[in-house]
Amino acid sequence: MTLVTDPTAPRIAIVGATGAVGNTLIELIEQRGLRYRDIQLVASARSAGTELSVDGVAYPVHAVEEFDFAGVDLAFFSAGTEASEQWVPRATAAGAVVIDNTIAFRMDPDTPLVVPQVNAHLLDARPRSGVIANPNCSTIPLVRLLDGVERRYGVRQAVVSTYQAASGLGHPGVEELREASRATLDHPEEVYPGKEFSPSLAFNVIPKIDRFLDSGFTLEEQKMLQESRKILGLPHLDVTTTCVRVPVVNGHSEAVWIETQGVVDRAELVELLAALPEVTVHDRRSPHEFPTPATIDDPYRVHVGRVRVNPNNPRAFWLWLVADNLTIGAALNAVQIAEELIARGTL
Repeated sequence: MTLVTDPTAPRIAIVGATGAVGNTLIELIEQRGLRYRDIQLVASARSAGTELSVDGVAYPVHAVEEFDFAGVDLAFFSAGTEASEQWVPRATAAGAVVIDNTIAFRMDPDTPLVVPQVNAHLLDARPRSGVIANPNCSTIPLVRLLDGVERRYGVRQAVVSTYQAASGLGHPGVEELREASRATLDHPEEVYPGKEFSPSLAFNVIPKIDRFLDSGFTLEEQKMLQESRKILGLPHLDVTTTCVRVPVVNGHSEAVWIETQGVVDRAELVELLAALPEVTVHDRRSPHEFPTPATIDDPYRVHVGRVRVNPNNPRAFWLWLVADNLTIGAALNAVQIAEELIARGTL
């Protein structure tokens, strides 16, 4: 049980508790033993009145429209950008520190954008905005690797192709992929009328995530550039990305090309990556081993394989990474931020 009477333990609220990331947050709070003296579950009005269990105790879900944040020290927000834009200011005005899992505040100069394995020092002080932003689900595993490479070799450029799962759109995305796949198998001649994915994601790949920008890139692709620069403190870092949705239920993958300032030795690179916090490099066992979303055995680690130094350019290499987007890419990063805040006495 992580419910305690210790007055130094935070009073927690989870906004978006009924969603995919909210469910994962609850699981991680239980598994990691995050201590709290009160927990409140919050969602939209349509979910109000339902019950969810935390540490074996049933809690009612409150409507965010009516919820009073005055009794909350730490609020996790994962209910979508519009909800964060509307309700986060109310939470911070009531005195809560917010960990927000949307794009709403990521580029705000008064809001730290945090991956604890990279820039936890930003959590030593309460942010001026009252908000700590959780980065994009594909940015988080990428910067965890780029940080180590930058410190050893210096990064000149990263070219990334992402292969992002349906769960990036939460429960509705997963349900539509399953329904569309069944419908396509039963009636292959019919076009499935997708709502979450257009065209349908069933047996398909879609090279567009989020809306198109005037540059021709999508907002998802721009996020990865801007967020990587901010997290790593490298304002001129060159990151260019193509983000693709694939018919995978859960687990994002990325093919990453990195050009460095210094010459790279493959054996040294493999050991460098393997020494990073919570990273598994499958190449350590065999250069022919690699992770996939269906085969990773630990959803709480970044999985790396296919590490290849370019024989024609020893200052460049490829790697393949796989990370659980609901844990590594969202809920786990948020919980680790909370753990750091508590450990540092920032709340």
